[in-house]
Amino acid sequence: MARMIGIRRSRIAAGVLRLVGLRELGAGLGILSRARPERWLWARVAGDVMDLGLLGTAMRSRRVRRERIAAATAAVVGVTVLDALSSAKLSQSSGAAAGAVTLRRAISINRRPDEVYRFWRDFTNLPRFMQRVEAVQRLSERRSHWGVRGGPGGMTLEWDAEITDDVPNERITWRALPGSAVDHAGVVRFRPAPGGRGTEVSVEMQYTPPGGGVGAGVAKRFGAAPEQGLAEDLRHLKQLLETGEVVISAGSERGLTQPPTTGRGGQR
Repeated sequence: MARMIGIRRSRIAAGVLRLVGLRELGAGLGILSRARPERWLWARVAGDVMDLGLLGTAMRSRRVRRERIAAATAAVVGVTVLDALSSAKLSQSSGAAAGAVTLRRAISINRRPDEVYRFWRDFTNLPRFMQRVEAVQRLSERRSHWGVRGGPGGMTLEWDAEITDDVPNERITWRALPGSAVDHAGVVRFRPAPGGRGTEVSVEMQYTPPGGGVGAGVAKRFGAAPEQGLAEDLRHLKQLLETGEVVISAGSERGLTQPPTTGRGGQR
């Protein structure tokens, strides 16, 4: 196997390959022995991500056949995609809710509640301050299509969502439509801050990571912990509404050249 994928034979390589083989055998037995094997399927996805990391390390080594490693990497990427799609479908059909995450964060923004509400109500604004939201497309007055980075190996997860409750200048509630690959729901509330100091924005989200607890562990391993992301996104929203731009990192900025003002025409 080492020769086939272009890696020089060594005791270390042989040991790693044996461990990988044992892991795959264990995952296979787990899948076959369970009535609801979605966690074992997601364990395979986690193993695929680990394999990609090992192949990336091997690519930087000397005395290897990089063209073979590149071919093996492409094959593992394809397997990862298939495993992730199969796991997501099985998790959805089985109604598995294990590993569900509830996120709650709040922040004060020095803008009026109606201004903050209008900006959020236009869901196409979300990618401007939510780092992992790539795009939100309007489907109808209350429905939208989301594309979010955060799947295994950096995949983009997509689903359709609908607004279930909308009280102007007070709250917006949404959820993923039944049958979506991602089980996601949330509510954002807008309240006048004490002392007339703008708006208190509070967000609560319920979200089941692909693979439940296994998926959440993989996400944290690769720096995608959702509780950290929500807090950062709200800080970006505050920066964008108060100053007109978002500071992502030192020397890197994203946002508007002036504070945004949006109306109801482009809402989702």
